Amino acid sequence: MARLMDMPTVLVTGGAGYIGAHTVLALKGAGYPVVILDNLVYGHRDLVEQVLDVDLIEGDICDRTLLNQIFTQYDIQAVIHFAAYAYVGESVENPAKYYRNNVAGTLTLLEAMVAAGVQCMVFSSTCATYGNPHQIPIPEDHPQEPINPYGMSKLMVEQILTDFDHAYGLRSVRFRYFNAAGADPEGRLGEDHDPETHLIPLVLLTALGKREHISIFGTDYKTPDGTCVRDYIHVTDLAQAHVLGLEYLLDGGQPEVFNLGNGDGFSVREVIAAAKTVTEQPIPVVEGYRRAGDPPILIGSATKARKVLGWEPQYAELEVILAHAWRWHQQRHA
Repeated sequence: MARLMDMPTVLVTGGAGYIGAHTVLALKGAGYPVVILDNLVYGHRDLVEQVLDVDLIEGDICDRTLLNQIFTQYDIQAVIHFAAYAYVGESVENPAKYYRNNVAGTLTLLEAMVAAGVQCMVFSSTCATYGNPHQIPIPEDHPQEPINPYGMSKLMVEQILTDFDHAYGLRSVRFRYFNAAGADPEGRLGEDHDPETHLIPLVLLTALGKREHISIFGTDYKTPDGTCVRDYIHVTDLAQAHVLGLEYLLDGGQPEVFNLGNGDGFSVREVIAAAKTVTEQPIPVVEGYRRAGDPPILIGSATKARKVLGWEPQYAELEVILAHAWRWHQQRHA
């Protein structure tokens, strides 16, 4: 896609977090000036300072005064928006937190963008807006029936974005992605959540001896080995998609929604077995009962992103995803 003579400055909210930081790295690699806004509840200042080397503003998307200052100080021409709470269980226990930040906070950000004349947003949405799948792989026109407040909060923002386009001409790309995994292939960034809930880092922390075992929740699903199947997408591929989405909007593209996934799935048992091979370490397993709300299979169709954006995942193999994550976990947690 065509590049602009003067590369536009991009504001990345939540840019000190896992996917946000990898996207900032990709943006810098493509030549974009970047400013990060992050409240550092889950983000990592050290990685921004030591690896990303961009301006970091510590603050909240709910702070309209701060947003106005940012849009006045910097010539922001687009926003990539990751700043959201994303723990499904917590959203059920404390929905107010999720609606306040994910919905009200995003509305505040969008109002500040409109006031500043910024008309392009790439939004980090989620496959959780689909709820329990009616078909596999899941296409973008699948019914959106979220089963938890987290998914609902993202769906609400998608609707707000549609309305803001109609009313104010604010165009957006909405990415509904599946299970982000892996780490920067060069080992500069990786996954480091507290608390950690994702399967691959939990498996690798077990391989490192930081956890006694990995739990399998449910072994009687109607899948080939009885455990849940998920679509894992390398975080670097995910980051590259956000750069392509940004360039699509900067080139005048109309609002769109895209799934991001590999279009294939791996079971919990397959992930653990591959991790044993990659790490060459024992990984004790404890089998337990199903968790409420876990669909047997979640696999997305990314045909549209490939066709419209020209996006092609470079690290689709499970062993490669695990190897990159293992390198990161060894240096970060060992």
